[in-house]
Amino acid sequence: MEIIKVISLLLDYPERQLMDARVELDDAIGQCLFISPQQRQALRDLLQHIAGQELLDAQSLYLSLFNRGRHLSLLMFEHVHGESRDRGQAMVDLLAEYEQAGFAIAAKELPDYIPLYLEYLASRDQLTARTGLADIQHLLALLGARLEESESPYAACFHALLQLAGVDPAEQIGQAREKVAEDPVDDSLEALDAEWEEEAVTFMQGDGQASCGLSSPAGNFRAREEVAVPVHWVDFTDASNAAGKF
Repeated sequence: MEIIKVISLLLDYPERQLMDARVELDDAIGQCLFISPQQRQALRDLLQHIAGQELLDAQSLYLSLFNRGRHLSLLMFEHVHGESRDRGQAMVDLLAEYEQAGFAIAAKELPDYIPLYLEYLASRDQLTARTGLADIQHLLALLGARLEESESPYAACFHALLQLAGVDPAEQIGQAREKVAEDPVDDSLEALDAEWEEEAVTFMQGDGQASCGLSSPAGNFRAREEVAVPVHWVDFTDASNAAGKF
């Protein structure tokens, strides 16, 4: 699904390629009928927000949002497994899923980096992509709620992804707000230093073993070159079906 690829680009660390492809990305968002008009407009507004700045300013703002601790980390398993041993195995399992599908990633990439996971889903058929999003809908809602709390336009990505997963974004994010209200957030420099001082993650080392330490999301920002079925799916290609939903 092309729209998932577009959202992957929007959520990734801003690079010149994104700025240069601004018109094409705007057109792709506008032509997507799998999300509501409101969601399309919110994504276009985010694109304008990113591409309307100087590149260094966009990168600095991105880092200040997503690279200040684990609160808004774009590494999925940090939210799911934290520092437990289960995180290392989850990484290995996800890598195996990528390899089985013929989806190659660079050795430096962490497989649970959300823009990378979205790029993988964008390469799959529609049902697999939607199911993959539904599998992480609670995480998408949590991040969406935290971004809404920060009044960040990046929340649009998570609204759209939840809609593509076949669930009601407002309902899911509304439920997540209860957890967000209880979040202890310490983004002082001392807390950040302590949070990221662990050894970086390395997977599939020379001895074939996986290490399950933690790594800062900053190591995963990169330029792009290029199972139940959800029951609330709305296909906006059907105008009569879409009417009244939004």
